[in-house]
Amino acid sequence: MRRQRNRTKLSMEDIELRTTLLRSLKNGLEATDKCSEILKKSNETLDVMIKNQLEIKHTRTERTNTIQTPNSRPEEHKNQGKDLKCEEAKNTQPEKQNEKRIRKYKDSVRSLWDSFKRTNIRIIGVPEDERDQDIENLFEEIMTENFPHLVKEIDLQVQEAQRTPNKRNPKRTTPRHIIIKMPRAKDKERILKAARERNSVTYKGIPIRLSADFSTETLQARREWQEIFKVMNTKNLQPRLLYPAKLSFRTEGQIKSFTDKEKLKEFITTKPLLYEMLKGIL
Repeated sequence: MRRQRNRTKLSMEDIELRTTLLRSLKNGLEATDKCSEILKKSNETLDVMIKNQLEIKHTRTERTNTIQTPNSRPEEHKNQGKDLKCEEAKNTQPEKQNEKRIRKYKDSVRSLWDSFKRTNIRIIGVPEDERDQDIENLFEEIMTENFPHLVKEIDLQVQEAQRTPNKRNPKRTTPRHIIIKMPRAKDKERILKAARERNSVTYKGIPIRLSADFSTETLQARREWQEIFKVMNTKNLQPRLLYPAKLSFRTEGQIKSFTDKEKLKEFITTKPLLYEMLKGIL
């Protein structure tokens, strides 16, 4: 009788677990469908705007070429020049507006993907063939090895775990990254903060790295700061990369932030020490 009760209890727990998993899967699929729909509409709008810009540039090029032909008469040349200037004046404003719209749509798409990935942790450096079928437990081992205090405080229930990209490239010399999807962004932030404070994170003694997971566009923008970040880090300037790709560091007792290299380049011309430090990479 006792065995039968235990079986019943276990089966109820199993049903609850399956229900929770199915609910999480359903929410994930709905979010993916929503992202795909928004991306599709954004891409269609971008295509139309880019096509309009190309048509404007093509018309301008044709008129310029016509004016510059040696057979054209001086009067025609003068009149066409005036027409071209008027046309350029009319087209400049819409073209600038189109560029702003394109930039705005691209930023929106990037933000959407970044939002979708906001609970993800990217693990870099774990060797290939290292228990690829058991990545969730591998992540728990990494946490236990490096952050035993957090293991007791955080629920390490992983929603999703996988290598990226899915297929292994035999020509690739570095191991594929591992993406861990946490249930809450707050837990992800606590883990990444602990990783920054620890400086050295390992898996079975092998140095690895934990970072936030972003869209391809955001990752590329952040990579552009990588070399400068490394130099500043060795000089103890306490550099940080703020979202989406803003470099922040401490100099002369103040915290400075820059969104692009040109502004940083202008700034260091007034700071001899920084200029000497970065002149070879800026």
